[in-house]
Amino acid sequence: MKRFRFSLETVLDYKQQVLDSLQVEHGAILAQVRQQEAYIEELEAAYRSQSQEFNRRKLEGISILDAMKYEQYLRSREREIEEAYNHLYELRKQAEAKRNEVVEAKKETSSIEKLREKKLEHYNKAVQKSEEALIDEFVTTKRVMEAQSA
Repeated sequence: MKRFRFSLETVLDYKQQVLDSLQVEHGAILAQVRQQEAYIEELEAAYRSQSQEFNRRKLEGISILDAMKYEQYLRSREREIEEAYNHLYELRKQAEAKRNEVVEAKKETSSIEKLREKKLEHYNKAVQKSEEALIDEFVTTKRVMEAQSA
């Protein structure tokens, strides 16, 4: 019997390549999310540090000009933090969308893989039947030849 050949093998290979590519893209976006989260933590730590410094200086007595500089700096940091959170939100949306694409690609790939497994199982059963028929024919032929020689 001829060797097993799955007619959709090239489609399966293509779907697997697409899935692998999407998984790599999803991983890259998740890395950007983690990087953005770390950046936000740094910004917030710097903001807290400057805010504490400003409060300490206010208690010691600070000039109006220096107080205005601190307030302006803190407002600037607040805007920067807000922009960083907005960027994080967008990255998370992208990650979720890419995750959905990965899930869909995985569904497509696994459905073709299941079809391949069924076809292989059918092929193996056919091979087994063919081998059993060949053995039966061999045994029958041997018995006939033994009966004729006796």
